[in-house]
Amino acid sequence: MPKTEKKGSSPEEKKRSLPVLYDCSKCPAYCCTYDWILVTRRDIERLAKRFSLSYEATEKKYTKYIKAYGKNVLRHRKDHIFKSACQFLDPIERRCTIYEHRPGVCREYPTTRRCGYFEFLKWERDQQDDPTFIPFQG
Repeated sequence: MPKTEKKGSSPEEKKRSLPVLYDCSKCPAYCCTYDWILVTRRDIERLAKRFSLSYEATEKKYTKYIKAYGKNVLRHRKDHIFKSACQFLDPIERRCTIYEHRPGVCREYPTTRRCGYFEFLKWERDQQDDPTFIPFQG
């Protein structure tokens, strides 16, 4: 007789039940500084709806095309903590200004219980023995 899975035993359910080992509320939004924040057609459509623009106008205004990869990415702007960051990052609050309309890649990040960048920032701060070296929030 085949085994039946108990409720809550799928990999996704197990992942959700484990404790989270990072705190986005204290991070200065390092994930928003990735050089390429990939966007899909659906992401651009979501942004177009948010800003009441056509798909083409949204694509032109908020993304740039990476020819070598055939992909669109969100545009960056200068940032006072990192060299540059996603144009939708609030520079003071360090939070996404389009959170409800954010791209799929942002919705899915991080894909595990751990955020490697948050851990790296904590480690780097400890190595420098300077609490201002990496400006955690809160």
